[in-house]
Amino acid sequence: MKTIVSQILTNALAGLPELADVVSDHPVEGTIERTRDPSHGDFASNIAMRLAKPARMSPRDIAAKIIENIATNEQLDSVEIAGPGFINFHLSAAAFHGELGTILDQGVCYGRQEARDQPRVLLEFVSANPTGPLHVGHGRLAAFGATVGNLLEAAGYPVEREYYVNDAGRQMDILGVSVYLRWLESQGTETAFPEAGYRGDYIRDIASEIDTGGIVVTSNLFDDLPEGDKEEVIETLIARAKEALGSGVFNKLRQQSLESIRADIEDDLAEFGVTFDHWFSEQSLTTEGRIDDALAVLEKSGMVYEKDGAKWFRATEFGDEKDRVVVRANGVKTYFASDIAYHFDKRKRGFDLLIDILGADHHGYITRVGGGLAAMGYSAKDLVVDLVQFVALYRDGEKVAMTTRGGKFITLRQLRDEVGNDAARFFYVSRGHDQHLDFDLDVAKSESNDNPVYYIQYAHARISNVFVKLAEKSLAWDKKFARDTLSALTSEGEKALMTALSRYPEIIDLAANNRAPQHLVHYLRDLAADFHSWYNNNKFIDDPDEVRDARLALCAATRVVIANGLTILGVSAPETM
Repeated sequence: MKTIVSQILTNALAGLPELADVVSDHPVEGTIERTRDPSHGDFASNIAMRLAKPARMSPRDIAAKIIENIATNEQLDSVEIAGPGFINFHLSAAAFHGELGTILDQGVCYGRQEARDQPRVLLEFVSANPTGPLHVGHGRLAAFGATVGNLLEAAGYPVEREYYVNDAGRQMDILGVSVYLRWLESQGTETAFPEAGYRGDYIRDIASEIDTGGIVVTSNLFDDLPEGDKEEVIETLIARAKEALGSGVFNKLRQQSLESIRADIEDDLAEFGVTFDHWFSEQSLTTEGRIDDALAVLEKSGMVYEKDGAKWFRATEFGDEKDRVVVRANGVKTYFASDIAYHFDKRKRGFDLLIDILGADHHGYITRVGGGLAAMGYSAKDLVVDLVQFVALYRDGEKVAMTTRGGKFITLRQLRDEVGNDAARFFYVSRGHDQHLDFDLDVAKSESNDNPVYYIQYAHARISNVFVKLAEKSLAWDKKFARDTLSALTSEGEKALMTALSRYPEIIDLAANNRAPQHLVHYLRDLAADFHSWYNNNKFIDDPDEVRDARLALCAATRVVIANGLTILGVSAPETM
């Protein structure tokens, strides 16, 4: 609908040569907004106020010239000047009827923009360490990332989704020794499991499934361990396990453990409706020389210097609070070196816009990695990072206590089993990602109007039931005939519902460009409310044909939009409830 106003305004301005020089610097599209008060029309434009200063004319005089130059249009009822120079547009019933027809004709494609070639987007999200099953915090990252990907695709962007598997470094050694210790316990060896190990029951499950070839029972791992420092204890245990098993066997055990957890993560996400185009291994950055390649580029550009035996990246030149080590004095490359090499690789693969969806504790990551890209000849603006805040679960009004390292947490799979995929996907994106989310399990499970996902799905099912009842009465809906009878839609409830439906493409555009799925959530909730309110006051199957078919067209269009919106959110649109 916004395009109708944009075209009317563009045509009017084209007939005003005295404004030609200033109009080119002020795109019409950016001046048009929906009005909040229906008495002010359907859309308003502030184009006259934007042109006033460069044109050296008063806004109201410019607005008057524009209105005088608007040609008669069947999609426009009236246009008026308001306030200091706003131009208010009142669209005709024909315009809304035409939009209904567009919804019915386009179906699942309604609200989707034409595909574009650029920018190519690489969307990285979840990327949880493969040291245990996904928990409810990871679930929010998954739901948000998947929905953002769907929104960007609906807005026409070419998108690929990637999971960065953190399968290198110390955490993998901790995983390996944790599994080894649980395996020793299963063999009857008494152990004092370290505080810094991974303690969840899943470690025992992995230990019971590993290939035991080459793994031996060792009884002296715990002799004379350091006291007081849990990190020193785990490092000692890792070193002793590697010595007892040999690096080859230990690495094999560690890799098996990693693959077991990674496979579980992939299955869990797939069941949640979240899939990826790529699973990128951190190990490959080292084995394929990608870190060395990135560091070589930085060194060539003079962005790396040596101090105290280590190599440092000049991060402060890009706004970071201090320079960052990329190679330690012992020759070991840092996680930061892996991060900048990974993003360098993303750009080399031909992606233009790199969107990373990360946990809230990655704030310092943004400036330094963006600086790494800039130092390697790209732009820091190529990287966009959305930090997703934490989730708290509530049951019976009480917060559910969780700790990750201790293994006392609610997994994503447990949450999905309790509330279902639909409620989980919906509730996770119901608030802005930059806000903490209180997830009420009791509301998510309820089948009442207090549960917004149930309320929206019920609207879809209710419409489907209308067409079932129609068939039961041996009546048929003639879609073509209905297009000719839409003038029967005259009530305030019908106008409100048609207006709400026409907003859907704008909501998709808003939610996609701001990576803000909550706009779509709130829109669907309001649309369902408009539908339920109208439906409760209109029992129309036995109405005359022209009224019934017009109202059935309104029902069908509403069903299309609800289904399209729920699909983007990763939520089902049931036919019955």
